[in-house]
Amino acid sequence: MIQKFVILMLATTSLLPAQNFPAGKSILEKVDQNMSARTRISVSRMEITMARGSRTIEAKSWSEGDKNAFTEYLAPAREKGTKMLKTDRQLWIYSPATDRVIQISGHMLRQSVMGSDLSYEDMMNDTPLLEQYSAIVDAAETIGGRSCWVVTLTALAPDVSYHQQKMWIDQERNVPLKIEMYARGGKLLKKIELSDVKRVQGRWFPMSMLYKDMLKKGEGTRMTFLDLQLDTALPAGIFTKASLK
Repeated sequence: MIQKFVILMLATTSLLPAQNFPAGKSILEKVDQNMSARTRISVSRMEITMARGSRTIEAKSWSEGDKNAFTEYLAPAREKGTKMLKTDRQLWIYSPATDRVIQISGHMLRQSVMGSDLSYEDMMNDTPLLEQYSAIVDAAETIGGRSCWVVTLTALAPDVSYHQQKMWIDQERNVPLKIEMYARGGKLLKKIELSDVKRVQGRWFPMSMLYKDMLKKGEGTRMTFLDLQLDTALPAGIFTKASLK
C-alpha cells in the first residue's frame, strides 16, 4: 500500500509544470548588450560615508571597451590632478603631490580606492559578464516595483575577483538593480544597490550605485553619474603613460 502511494506521488509530481524561467546565459547576453559600450565618457561624483565622517570626490573618466581606461580626479583640492591609467590588466597612478607614477599590481589591487568601498579591482573590471561567469536563473522577485530575475553567477576561472555573484536583473530593461558578491568559501564580501535608471543613447543605465564593503564599517560609497556619453570619439593618445603628467 505504501509503495503504491509513493509511486502515485512521484507520478503526480512529474506532471507539475516546471518554472518557466529563461536560460541564465540569455539573461547575461541581454545585460552585456545593454550595458557594454565601445567607448564611454563620464563625469561622476563619489560620496564616501565612513565611520568617522564623509567625503566627496569628483572625477572624469574615459574608457574603451574593457581594456583601456583613464580617470582624472577633479575635486576636492587635495585629490585634484590625481590620474589613473588602465591598459589591459595593468594599472598606473600619478600623484601630483609627489609628481610620481606608480604601478598598482598583485595584492595591492584589492586595496580601497581613496578610502571608498570600491577596490582597484572593482574600478578596473568592465569585462562582459558572459566572459567571466556561467549563470542560472533561480527565481523571479520584485524590487522597487520592478519585476526581476534572480540570477546566480559562478566564475568560469579562478582569477575572477568574485567567485560567485547573485544579481536581481530588471526583466524589461536588462539592468541589475541589486548585486551580492561572494568569496569562494561563500562569505558575502560586497553589496551594490543600483538605482535612478535612465535611458542613455538607446540603452538603460543606472545613474546611481551604492557600494557596501561588508568587511568595513560605514554606510557605503555612492557613485553618481553626472554626465554619461556612450560610443563617442575619444581624445587621441589618452591611453598612454604620457597622459598621466
